[in-house]
Amino acid sequence: MAVYELDCAQLKDTARSLRAGDRVLLSGTAYTARDAAHKRMAQALEQGEPLPFALEGAVIYYAGPTPSPAGLPIGSCGPTTSGRMDVYTPALLDYGLAAMIGKGERSRAVCEAICRNQAVYLCAVGGAGALAAKCVDDCEVIAYEDLGCESVKRLHLTRFPLTVAIDCVGGNLFDR
Repeated sequence: MAVYELDCAQLKDTARSLRAGDRVLLSGTAYTARDAAHKRMAQALEQGEPLPFALEGAVIYYAGPTPSPAGLPIGSCGPTTSGRMDVYTPALLDYGLAAMIGKGERSRAVCEAICRNQAVYLCAVGGAGALAAKCVDDCEVIAYEDLGCESVKRLHLTRFPLTVAIDCVGGNLFDR
């Protein structure tokens, strides 16, 4: 297992060298999106409407951060169960999504789409939302504000600790 310090913008190019079990300290721009936001994004794609952010090379963090306490950019920001987004994920990967951050297993269709698109699935530690929030320097709601904590947010991460759970050559920590 290797440890990599990567910027979100590098993931599309470096995914081919990452292997299940590798550790990543991720910095840069990521977007939060959970179930309701994924449903709206899928509808937008079906209707040919623009998305809140460009999918090509993007990183989606499956999280619904809590409101920020005074003086902090974000409240608790732990990962949610990724499988709830599986119905939407293959299409997003086909549109250029580089990586997803969450927790838990993924469907066979998602695993195949990860390989097909040379992407990567990264897992964050569940139950540690307050600690994850310490790696977020900035948070801005960019779409679907009516969804509250499930709105789409642009985050700036600094050295967010993650583990490669599913790599683009079929390695899968959940198969071990």
